[in-house]
Order: sequence, then structure tokens, then C-alpha cells
Amino acid sequence: MLMDFSNRHVVVTGGTGALGTALVGALLEHGATCHVPHRSEAAAKSFPYRGNPGVKLYPNVELTDEKHVADLFGAISPLWASIHVAGGFTADPLTKTAKVTLMQQLDTNLVSCFLCCRAAVNAITRGKDGGRIVNVAARPAIEWRQGAGMTAYAASKAGVAALTAALAEEVAKDGILVNAVAPSIMDTPANRAAMPKADHANWPKVENVARTILFLASPDNQAARGAIVPVYGKA
Repeated sequence: MLMDFSNRHVVVTGGTGALGTALVGALLEHGATCHVPHRSEAAAKSFPYRGNPGVKLYPNVELTDEKHVADLFGAISPLWASIHVAGGFTADPLTKTAKVTLMQQLDTNLVSCFLCCRAAVNAITRGKDGGRIVNVAARPAIEWRQGAGMTAYAASKAGVAALTAALAEEVAKDGILVNAVAPSIMDTPANRAAMPKADHANWPKVENVARTILFLASPDNQAARGAIVPVYGKA
């Protein structure tokens, strides 16, 4: 499989984070032009692909704001794929989770994904070749008991999984294949610092998760849709 993204435009939300950076690097290797929105100028300054001719950065984009999202996708034509890595995490038992925390998790994980999916469908259907959408859920999104101690996060990511499956049915007729990955805890510097005693060797590497996303977003994926693909490593 060549996974040729030459002359194809791809949005990557959360592209300046650990998984997003690995994904942008893989997309660039395969010829894509990457459109990366971000909120944090500090993250953008340390982004290793800043200044790369195949990358366009969009500052101050709030992915839970309908106008921000519409403006972002409206400026990109033609759009081939949209990959939604952006999200947030919190871990507290339900009895210590305030409503504001639940709403923040729903906004950050589900609402942002919903708005980007909607804008991506509109942008892709302006072309003639169809396209791809890949969302990032999480292991607790499909193994609900894994969400103990992080119920707000699990619920928001379960929503991403349900959104993915429903949307895949809705837009298949338009030649848009929608899928998601569901990683377990990924091997990132932040996760290692948070869990120094964990067996990091068993965690999936961000590069491996990125390769899975790369295939689902590629023209080589001619059939997979509505899948929530577990990417657990050896854990």
C-alpha cells in the first residue's frame, strides 16, 4: 500500500500534541498538505514542522466555537480528509466530578469532534472525490468498565465512538468513509510523568497509533467505515 496523499489536503486538529505531531510527520512523508489549527502559541512555537512548506498553522482556533470551525474548514479547498485528535482528559470519581467538569469534557471531546465532522462533511462534499474522516476515541469509549474513576471522560469519548458509527452510515453515499481509533494509554512524556511506575513498554507508541490513522485516512482505505479500531499495544 502506497498511501499516497500527494496533492491532498488534510486537517489535523490537535496537531501540535504528541500524537498529532507524529501524525503530521507521517502525513508529510506521504505527500499531504496539513492544516493544523491551534490555540496555544507556546505549543506552536515548539512544533517541529513549523515552517514546513507542507504545513499551514491556524492560530487562535477554538474548536468548540461554530464560527471558528466553519471559518477554518471554509478556507480549505479541496479537502480530502479531516482527522480529529484534539481533546482533553480528566480523572476523578463520579462523586468528585462537578457538572462544570462534565460539560468541559463533553465540549472538549465530543462537541469539538461533532463540529469538525460537520464542517468536514460540508467541505469534502464540495469536491468530487469523496474523502475520509478519522476521529480519536479511547479505550474506555468501547470498554466502558475501563472508565472507572474517569466517568466524565469515558462518557465524552463514548459519544465520539457513537458519533463515528452513526455518521459513517449517514455519509457513505457521499463517498466519505468515517472511522475512529480507540487508543489505550499512549507512550508520551506527559503520561510517563503522570504514571512513572507503569509498564511503559506495553503502552502503544504514538507512531503506531499514527500509522493506523494514516491508513484509515488514506485513499488505500476503500472499504472500512464505521469502525472503532482498538490500538492497545501490549497492554
